[in-house]
Amino acid sequence: MQKQKGTVDSDEPLAGTAAGKEEDEDEYTWERLFEKKEDESEGEEVVSSRRQKVSSKRFVALKEQVDGNKIYEAAEGVALLRKLATAKFVETAELHAKLNLDPKYNDQQIRTTVALPHGTGKSIKVAVLAEGPMADAAREAGADIVGMDDLVAQISEGDMDFDILLATPPAMPKVAKLGKVLGPKGLMPSPKAGTVTSNPAETVKEFKAGKQEFRTDKEGNIHVPFGKADFTEEQLLENLMALSDCVETNRPTGCKGKLWKSSVITSTMGPGIKLNPDELRGKIKVETVR
Repeated sequence: MQKQKGTVDSDEPLAGTAAGKEEDEDEYTWERLFEKKEDESEGEEVVSSRRQKVSSKRFVALKEQVDGNKIYEAAEGVALLRKLATAKFVETAELHAKLNLDPKYNDQQIRTTVALPHGTGKSIKVAVLAEGPMADAAREAGADIVGMDDLVAQISEGDMDFDILLATPPAMPKVAKLGKVLGPKGLMPSPKAGTVTSNPAETVKEFKAGKQEFRTDKEGNIHVPFGKADFTEEQLLENLMALSDCVETNRPTGCKGKLWKSSVITSTMGPGIKLNPDELRGKIKVETVR
């Protein structure tokens, strides 16, 4: 597809958008979720949600239920997201936000982890590079794959049947040799991401419970799943609040002025719903829309 002028580019896929597409009868082509537009009156860049469908009556009907000119409060937006998640599989709830950051500067990047109080609703496979007592503790905690030299050899051959790779400090010299294999997959253990740990048992439990890593892309956007559409509204709002608090807590020192520029929530196959960035900067009221 030809790149359109003004479209925000990203070398990372949007979180959650691949899941279940083949199971849905509707056919879509996707363009970038975020598109920079020039406001003629104020000259400010604003970000809008944009998904383009080919021949889906279903998507057209869903999109008509969203007021494209309205900025929704979080509770109302979450209620609408759940209502519009009508695919044949359980869709993922996602937050996509444009932040006031220029990630080419080291002090304007976010790479961190967030522990969602109700998890992500997704079952993940955790691999741990450890040996001895720490390896035994990781297994008891529920790690799916545990090893050292054997696991290093497996990874070097391109066999990476896991979602998260944890490493103990003694394993890091071996991990350094796997950078070319793990880096492009986003699986390289890092202290910033909480995936280098001296307590693998506790870390395994945290990731199994819904802890996840996220980072800004090269345009300063974040794309983070925060639950499933079959969660209750209260659960999704509490997860969204934890996520927004995490972003604020990890505000880069190089950020000047407001951090949030715009934000959109959506389900995997649903239209974008614009949220009030001011509400995300403050405390989200956990209440349902009746």
